[in-house]
Amino acid sequence: MFEQVPQGFLIVGAAVLGAVIGSFVGAVLVRLPQGQSVVHGRSKCDHCGKLLSPLELVPIFSFLAQRGKCRGCGGAIGGWALASEVAGSVIGVGAVLWARDGLTLAAMILGWQLLLLALLDLRHFWLPRALTGLLAASGAIVVAIEAWVMGTIDPLLISVSGGAMGFVMLWAIARFYRRARGREGMGAGDPPLLGAIGLWLGPLGVVEVMLGASILGIVAAIVMLVSKRKIAADTALPLGTCLAATAWPIFLVQGLG
Repeated sequence: MFEQVPQGFLIVGAAVLGAVIGSFVGAVLVRLPQGQSVVHGRSKCDHCGKLLSPLELVPIFSFLAQRGKCRGCGGAIGGWALASEVAGSVIGVGAVLWARDGLTLAAMILGWQLLLLALLDLRHFWLPRALTGLLAASGAIVVAIEAWVMGTIDPLLISVSGGAMGFVMLWAIARFYRRARGREGMGAGDPPLLGAIGLWLGPLGVVEVMLGASILGIVAAIVMLVSKRKIAADTALPLGTCLAATAWPIFLVQGLG
């Protein structure tokens, strides 16, 4: 799709588009948990309620120019907005540079959805079923297009088996833990998320994502210990964030399942 466009233009365009998408992700990260509309209503300062002008909404640059503070009241904007915009831009550029042939757009779509889910779980320990369902639906559409282009149903069969494997694997683990310990040990949104990821990556990708997420969880626990934070049996770690952070690089390397 993008073969005729100079790579430099693609990189700049992807960086800008990614930053814009990341800005939207940052807004959703604040509004959705509060039950606010994510498509209606102007952006405003969380402290003083001042409506933000277009110049105050330029991704990344507005934050840096204002030194992370509202121009009206001086209240801190917070690093979540900047992190969302930078991560969105990185995903756009990464998709252009490293996605497998023909999967640049798919890599962007997957990456930006995983970014939102990862941040929601990291900040709120919440994986909305609607967003997980959207991730699954987009994966099914991409795989269906791949199957149509290849003229075979094999990609669909691999996708469905990956989705089923991802969901059942975490569901079974959660059920076993609940029976053994008498309490929940996993968020209800984690099995559907791995199922949706499985539609994109297939069975092998599910195994790789589980392994990568486990390693990230161990690293997070080590960081908590080094920073002298107390870790108990009921200490919550955002598994969804680990799954999402692992799934996107794996997609860049292997493509569709």
